[in-house]
Amino acid sequence: MSILEAIVYGIVQGLGEFLPISSSAHLTILPWLLGWEDPGLAFDVALHVGTLLSLLIYFRADLVRLISAALASVKERRIGDDPERKLAWMVVIGSVPGAAIGFLLEKRAEEAFRAPWIIATAMLVMGILLFIVDRSAKQSRTIETMGFGDAVLIGLSQAMAIVPGVSRSGATITAARGMSLDRQAAARFSFLLAIPIVAGAALLKVPKLLHSHDPKLPLLIGIVTAAVSGYLALDVLLKWVRTRSYLPFVIYRVLFAVGVFSLFYARGH
Repeated sequence: MSILEAIVYGIVQGLGEFLPISSSAHLTILPWLLGWEDPGLAFDVALHVGTLLSLLIYFRADLVRLISAALASVKERRIGDDPERKLAWMVVIGSVPGAAIGFLLEKRAEEAFRAPWIIATAMLVMGILLFIVDRSAKQSRTIETMGFGDAVLIGLSQAMAIVPGVSRSGATITAARGMSLDRQAAARFSFLLAIPIVAGAALLKVPKLLHSHDPKLPLLIGIVTAAVSGYLALDVLLKWVRTRSYLPFVIYRVLFAVGVFSLFYARGH
């Protein structure tokens, strides 16, 4: 893998992981579009380590509070009225459905749904769904008003991201907006929910990264570029949705789908 490829893949992973545009769709389409070789498992792990770092750095203050709250609730065996304790356990409980389904079906789904036309369809359908839900749903709720049932439902939506093109953040944001969470609350809970999932996926595969015989420089570049672009994506999206809608991401998804469909049929499938 060239240095340029490592940089491009890292940037695409960081942006696509947190903006509702699907990193898996882009990482699948890029080799097909540009004729590059598949980056391989070790590099995929490196990219996930990079996005995990961006989450840990960006939400470091939140993580300290939530971990402290969770440990205190375990020690006292009660959640009570503490919103930090409630949020900590909502993140844990909301992570279970996506983690379980992803563990069981992710590899099979990625193999079954890698065709460009399937990815383009998922991009288009989820883009339209995000547009309809974001446009019609009220913005009457914050994270503090959520219950454990809300967290489970949003967590279940996260499992849809095993299909490239759906987008983990896109699915969870759409589900949260459908429950009338305001745009920033939907994005923030989506990102907090990503931490256990991304951490679990990265840590389970780290031994494969450490024992890889692939050149180390591209792996390091992938980690750094994914971390930097992921951090920027988190910051940009959370600031954007304070006053604006998700429409730009919907438009991007539609254009992406149209472009892939056009190339797919122009190349004779």
